[in-house]
Amino acid sequence: MSDLSATPAEKPVPTSSQLFWGFAAASLSGFGGVLPWARRLVVDQRRWMTQQEFNEVFAFCQLLPGPNVVNFTVVFGSRSRGRIGALAALAGVLGPPLVIMIMLGALYAQFGQFPAVQGILSGLGPAAAGLIIAVSGRMAEPLVRRGLSPALLIAIAIFVTIGVLRWPMLAVLAAAIPLSIGLAAWWRR
Repeated sequence: MSDLSATPAEKPVPTSSQLFWGFAAASLSGFGGVLPWARRLVVDQRRWMTQQEFNEVFAFCQLLPGPNVVNFTVVFGSRSRGRIGALAALAGVLGPPLVIMIMLGALYAQFGQFPAVQGILSGLGPAAAGLIIAVSGRMAEPLVRRGLSPALLIAIAIFVTIGVLRWPMLAVLAAAIPLSIGLAAWWRR
C-alpha cells in the first residue's frame, strides 16, 4: 500500500477534530451510503489521500468484517492520528446517524403507517443506488486510465461473474483474491 506519511506540503495530515467533523459531515450527507461522501472528503476536498491510495485502503477494508466505510474510517483515522484518530473518525461516522436513527425510529413508530411516509422511504432506494454507481465509476477511473492491467482485468471478471452471471460472491472472491495477487506479482516482474 502507498505510504501515507508524505510531507505536509504534499498531503496534509488531518487533526483528530478534522477527522471527527469531516466524517460527521460525510455521514450526515450519505443517505443510503456514506462511501461517496467519505471519498469526496478524503480525496477531492481535503486531499488527505490520492485516488489510488483511497482505492487501495478501501479494497483492504472490504476484506475486513463489518461495514466497509466504518472499516475505512478506523483504518484512515488510525493511520492519520493513531488510536485517537481512529476513535475520532469512528465517532464522526457513527455518532450523528445513530442519534438521527433513534429519533426517526421514534417518529416512524408514530407515523410510519401513513402513505406519504411510505412513498418517501421508497424513493430513497434509487437515490442511494445512483450514489453508489457514481462513486464506483470514480473509483474505477484510475484503473481505466492505466490501461490494461491485472487490476482492471480482475475487476471486470469479478463484475461479470457476480453481477451478470450471478455466481456466488464468496466463491468468486475466494478464487479472485489469490489469482489477483499472483497476477499482479507476475505482471510487475
